[in-house]
Amino acid sequence: MSVNTQRNKVLHCGREAEELNIGFIGNPNSGKTTLFNAYTGARLKVANWPGVTVEKKEGAFKYHNHVYKLVDLPGIYSLTSYSLEEKISRQFILSDEVDVIVDVTDASNLERNLYLTLQLIEMGKPVVLALNMMDIVEDRGMEIDLHRLPEMLGIPVVAVSATKKTGLDILMHAVSHHKEIYPNTKVVVYNEVIEDKIEQITQRLKEHDPQVTNTRFYAIKLLENDSEIMESCPIDVSDIVDQSYESEIIKEKYDLIEDIVEEVLVNKQERAQLTDKIDSILTHRVWGIPIFVGIMGFVFLLTFAVGDSVKGVFEGWLDHFGRWVEEGLLTVNTGPVLTSLIIDGIVAGVGTILTFLPNIAILFLALAFLEDSGYMARVTYVMNGTMNKIGLSGRAFIPMLLGFGCTVPAVMAARTLENQRDRLKTILITPFMSCSAKIPIYVLLSGMFFGKYATLAAFSMYIIGFVAGLFTAYVTTKIENKADQAKAPKESPVVNQLLIELPEYKKPNAYSISIYVWENIKAYLSKAGTTIFLASVILWFVLKTGTTGYV
Repeated sequence: MSVNTQRNKVLHCGREAEELNIGFIGNPNSGKTTLFNAYTGARLKVANWPGVTVEKKEGAFKYHNHVYKLVDLPGIYSLTSYSLEEKISRQFILSDEVDVIVDVTDASNLERNLYLTLQLIEMGKPVVLALNMMDIVEDRGMEIDLHRLPEMLGIPVVAVSATKKTGLDILMHAVSHHKEIYPNTKVVVYNEVIEDKIEQITQRLKEHDPQVTNTRFYAIKLLENDSEIMESCPIDVSDIVDQSYESEIIKEKYDLIEDIVEEVLVNKQERAQLTDKIDSILTHRVWGIPIFVGIMGFVFLLTFAVGDSVKGVFEGWLDHFGRWVEEGLLTVNTGPVLTSLIIDGIVAGVGTILTFLPNIAILFLALAFLEDSGYMARVTYVMNGTMNKIGLSGRAFIPMLLGFGCTVPAVMAARTLENQRDRLKTILITPFMSCSAKIPIYVLLSGMFFGKYATLAAFSMYIIGFVAGLFTAYVTTKIENKADQAKAPKESPVVNQLLIELPEYKKPNAYSISIYVWENIKAYLSKAGTTIFLASVILWFVLKTGTTGYV
C-alpha cells in the first residue's frame, strides 16, 4: 500500500544509471503493445481486437542516463477487479514494482479512456498520459487542447503515434522528469456524503497503518465494496459503508469526464463515420453470419488455389535439392544406409512439410489482415447469438477462431474469458478446430481420395470439425444446466452477456502483418519441422529394417 521510492542503480556507459520500472496500461485497442514494441523492439502479437495481451510482458531499453524497464499490461477499462486482465494489471500497479505509470489512451475516444485515467490518478502514483492515435482525431477534423487537458487532470500529457513512432522521446523525457512528482489524488470531488465517508475511512486507514500513502484510492474502493481491497485492508468500516456507492462514484467520474471532453475537444463533429457504415452491413442481424462464412470460404479458397500454385514451385526446388544432396553423398562414397536415411528419411520428410508452407503463409496472411483491420471483433459480436445457444459467450469465438491457426495460442487466449465454465468449455472444443498443423493432412487426404473435389473436401473437414465442436459445447451445456437445476430447481440457467468494444476499422499495418505472419510461420516450422524430422527418421527405420530391408 506504500509507494517505494528506492531506485535501483545500474552501470551505464561508465556512469551510474538510474533504472525506472514503467507500467504501460490502458484500454484494449489503445495501442499499448504497439508502443511497447516501438520502444523495446519486441515482436509481441498486435491485433485490432480486444484481449490480445493476457499477461504482463517485460522489455528494456536505454535512454540518456536511464535504463527503462517497461511492462506491457493487459488492456482494461477500469481498476475494478472483475476479469483476469483487470486483476493482473491492478495487482502490478498497486505493487511497489512500478515507479511510473504510462496511461496509453485512444485520443479518438477520450470519453471512454479517461475513466481509467481518473482511477490511476486517484492511486497517487506518478502518471503520464500518452495520447495515441492522434491521426484519427485529425482525420475527423477535431483537435485536442494539449495545454488545457494537463491543467484539468494535473498530470503531464504527451501526444504520440505508436505506429509512426513519433513523440517517443518526448514521452520518455516526461517520464524521467515526473518519476517523483505525485498527482493530486482529489482530481474528482464527489458529493458531500461520499467525500465525508472517504475522509472517515482515510483517517481509519492511517490509524491502522501510518505508512499508507494512497489512502484515498483504498477508501474509494472500500466504498465500492471491492472484494480484493476489503480482504487486503483488515479494518472494519461497516459503520461507515452502509451500502455500495460504486454506481454513484462511476456517475460522478463520468460527469467530470464530460466536462473535460467538452472543454478540451475542439471542433467535435457528430457525423456518421466509415466504421458505422461498414458495420451496418458486416454486423447485420441477418447477413452478418453469411458474410463471415463467405469471407472465411474465400480465405480457404486462397489458401488452396493460390497456395497450390506456389507449392508446385516449392516441390521443384526441393526435388532439385534432393538430387544435389544425393549426388554429393555419392561423390564422397557415402554408404547406402546413410544415403537412404538422409534422402528418403530426412530430406523427404522435412521437404513434405515445406511444400505446404505456401498454404500456411497465405492462411496466416489472410487472418492477420482480418485482425489488423478490426473485423475480428465484429465476428465476436456477430457470433454472440449462435454461441449463446450452445451456452458460450461470443468472446469464446475468438479463441475458437485462433484454433484455425494454432491450437496452443487458442487455448491460451481462452484465459481472457471471464467465466470459468466458458474457459473450460472453450479449451475442450478448441482442438476440434482445424489448426494449421492439420492442413497438410487435409490436403494430402483430399488429393489422394477426392481428386478434382479436393478443395471442397478439405473445406468440408473444416466445417465438420467446427460443427462437432459446437455440438460438444451444446451437449456439455445441457449436462451442466441439468446438474445446476438439480441443485437449485428454482434458478434459471445463466445467460451469457457480451460487452465488447468494436474498434475503428483501419488500414492494416504492413509491418505488424509481416511480423505476425513471420512469427507464426517460424513457430510452425520449428514445431512441425521437429516433429516431422523425428517421425521421418522413425518411419524410415521401420520401413528399411526387417526381413526385406537393409537389416
